[in-house]
Amino acid sequence: MQTLIRKANKQDLGRLRAFLSKANLGTDGLTDETVDYFLLLENKDGTLRGSLGMEAFGENGLLRSLVVSPGQADKEIFVLFDQMVQLAKEKGMKSLFLATNKSVALPFFELMGFQRMEREQLPTDFYHSEHIRHVLNVDNSLFLKFSL
Repeated sequence: MQTLIRKANKQDLGRLRAFLSKANLGTDGLTDETVDYFLLLENKDGTLRGSLGMEAFGENGLLRSLVVSPGQADKEIFVLFDQMVQLAKEKGMKSLFLATNKSVALPFFELMGFQRMEREQLPTDFYHSEHIRHVLNVDNSLFLKFSL
């Protein structure tokens, strides 16, 4: 089925929050002011099939809220990431970071151009993020960086 990737807007907030909650992801920080840092993957009928968001910290972005419905093609996930890179550049970002506790995802992220890093190398302003504070409390968290 054909899909569309677009930037989220204020009218998408309720639907996006419900989608993320269903996937057991938090929605802290998802507001009227930050929703345009989120991308939506939709079927041509408008059914939400995926999302990817970013928290902005100056010239650095922290990726979050990657959710895709079962059956989405790897190609669509690559395009979602590519579109996020474009959005980050539009917003003046120099680097994108992500945290994961799923080591099986590392080959995918490395294929996308992310490089592993130590948690001590994270930008200090990331520690103001509820998301990062939560991730830091997970023992097997891995951090990756993508330079734009």
